[in-house]
Amino acid sequence: MYRATTRGVQVTVTPRFSPERSDLARSQYFWAYTIEIVNLGASTVQLMTRHWIITDALGRVQEVRGAGVVGERPVLPPGAHFEYTSGVPLPTSTGSMEGSYGLVDEGGETFDVEVPGFSLDMPGTARTLN
Repeated sequence: MYRATTRGVQVTVTPRFSPERSDLARSQYFWAYTIEIVNLGASTVQLMTRHWIITDALGRVQEVRGAGVVGERPVLPPGAHFEYTSGVPLPTSTGSMEGSYGLVDEGGETFDVEVPGFSLDMPGTARTLN
């Protein structure tokens, strides 16, 4: 589990390798990750955008930007949480992801919150992110 808190918004990531969606003979590896976003602050916020930086074991980087997450732009009043699961394919057996969410508060101010960097590793591999 990986966790970061920015401006009262806590993001927790739990990645897991998905052997049923992977094809090791074809160098196709797939991870699912569950993200929980909790508003620990005093004002309502809405998630508007996402930005991912995905790096495979060979150092190849892919950036993904888009609106919302899993087709939603959740509104989080103080104390509320939102959880979703998504996934990422890689051509290597290890990699990493990091990123940010663009939020807007009830006063119209936009700000970014950190999605902590997390490791994508097949079971049995030993690698950690600093």
